[in-house]
Formats: sequence, C-alpha cells, structure tokens
Amino acid sequence: MAVPIAVLDCDLLLHGRGHKTLDRFDIDTVSDDFLLTTFGFPREFIYFLVDLLGDSLSRRTQRSRAISPDVQILAALGFYTSGSFQTRMGDAIGISQASMSRCVTNVTNALVEKASSFISFARDDSTKSQSKEDFYRVAGMPGVLGVVDCAHIAIKAPNAEDLSYINKKGFHSINCQLVCDSRGLLLSAETHWPGSLSDGEVFKQSSVWTFFEEQENHDGWLLGKDIVFCSTGDRLYPLKKWLMTPLQYPETPADFRYNMAHTATHEIVDRTFRAIQTRFRCLDGSKGYLQYSPEKCARIILACCVLHNVSLQSGLDAWTFERTETPDQSEGGCEQADAVDSEAFRIRQELINNHFN
Repeated sequence: MAVPIAVLDCDLLLHGRGHKTLDRFDIDTVSDDFLLTTFGFPREFIYFLVDLLGDSLSRRTQRSRAISPDVQILAALGFYTSGSFQTRMGDAIGISQASMSRCVTNVTNALVEKASSFISFARDDSTKSQSKEDFYRVAGMPGVLGVVDCAHIAIKAPNAEDLSYINKKGFHSINCQLVCDSRGLLLSAETHWPGSLSDGEVFKQSSVWTFFEEQENHDGWLLGKDIVFCSTGDRLYPLKKWLMTPLQYPETPADFRYNMAHTATHEIVDRTFRAIQTRFRCLDGSKGYLQYSPEKCARIILACCVLHNVSLQSGLDAWTFERTETPDQSEGGCEQADAVDSEAFRIRQELINNHFN
C-alpha cells in the first residue's frame, strides 16, 4: 500500500536515514565548544532560550514531525551569529534549507514578541540612579539616562520602484535607532526606518521623541550627536531639555571639558552597535546584505537586539565580541548656527558651569 508523501518529513527524504535528522540531533550529546563556536552562545544560555521561547515555538509548529524548540533555536542562532546563508547551518544540525528558513522565521517572531519585556525605558528609581552613577564614572557627565545614535544595516533592494531604502551612501539599508544605558543594555530599539531618512528625521518620528516630549518632568537627559547639514540647516539631534548635545563652538576650558565628557560617554552607544553587529554577523555586512523584505529584515534586527539584552541580563558581557575598528556610520555635514530651545540652552550652560568649570 502506498504511503502518502505528506506524512514524510522533507529532511528525512533529503538526507536519508544515515544522516542526523531533526529528531536525532540532541543538544546534550555535543560539546560546549561545538555549541559556542557553531551557534555563538554557551549551553546554559541556549537552555534559557528554550525555556523562554519553547511554548511559543511549539505553538508555531503543529506538524506531526515538528522540529523541536531547541533545534529551532540552534538553527536561528547559527544564522544570526555566523551570517552564513541557511544551507551550511542547516547541515550542522541535519535539517533542510526550507526547514532552516522556517526555524529562523519562527524564532525571529518569538523573540520580537518578547521585545517589550526586554527592551524598555521602564525602570525603577533605584535602577535609574545606578545607571546615572555608572555613566558618571565614565567621564564625569552627570544626569545621563541613556545615549542615542543610529546605524545603517544593509538589505537587498525591495524593488526597482522603491527608492525609500537607498541611503546617502547609495546602498539599500534600514536606519536603526538605538538608545542604551552605561552597560550597553538597550532601552529602545527602532529597527524599521527606511535608509533614506536621516538620523534627525528618524529621531523626530521615533517613540523616544514622543516618550520624552510627553513627560513634564525630566530627572536627567539623553546624549546625542549634533551635526548640522549645510544643505538644509537641520540638526542631527537638536538640543532639548531632555537631550544634551555637544557645543558646536566651544570657547572656554569648561566648554572643551564638557565636549570631551560628552564624546567619551556617547561612545558607549557606538560600542554597543559594533558589539551587536560583531556578535550577530548577519547584520555587519561582511557576509553581504540581508536577503529578505524590509519588514522581515527589521524583525531579524530587532530579534538580535532582544538577544543582546537577554544575554546581557543573563550575565554575558555586552562587548565580548566587539570589533576594534569603527565603521563609518556618520552622515557628512558641517557646522552651522541654528536656533535652539532657550530653556534647553540654559540647562546645558548650567550643566557646564556647575560640573565642568
């Protein structure tokens, strides 16, 4: 009697019984070194992810021979951290390219569902106070709640008609805005903005802008860069009561000390970007651009941001895999005088007088 093909798993058909199939791969049978070098994370962290995402991944795979949550997680981690396309990573755990693609999608969606639980400005007063103290120890800048910056992640061209993702350097990208604390923990990650938008345009449309603008009382501030474009006169990040920018024309020793402290403290978000792109090689461009729609690319980037925070909260170092070279993420511009918020200007001047004189 013929057996309907629908009941057979495609991986079994492709690889045969002599190959490790999806239900034969056992995480407990491989070495710690294999897990770390192949999938980028230690065994304990992978077990934590299985506990965190297991229910969601089980719901997503209701087939009779569904791939187990731990194998799905290994498949996705392998793709995120190696940057290799899915065939090689699928071979490492004995699943087909089609199954590998489903695993990456399932795990990405499960991580995105957890984003608000791991990436948030919602912190108690004690945590905020500790973060300010940690920022102050970096370079003597008081009152810092977080540092903000953008970086471009290369993606494939969506289609011939869509020019919104072509950035100023001529390639298709998503402009991602991150805010992090002194440890590199992400407080905000917006990974969906088209590459044609400048950092300033992203910032003014972001949830971060809305969050701080709607607050009546600010018990600190973010730090942002301040480049002004000759063509438009627009600031990269405008000086606000809740956003401190460098002085464009420092004159006094206190001005220069303030700018130096600002630069040294702001560098934390740049280091965090570099660490994320180095740990998750699918984002750093060395393996080529992300081969998906902008919407799926945005979800993959956000999933990596969630993993960054989960790993940091699990005790791993935020900058363990940080590369030393600094990618050119800046947008060309020149200094130009521009009107600023008078109250914000007063607050910054008071900060300089009280702490850098």
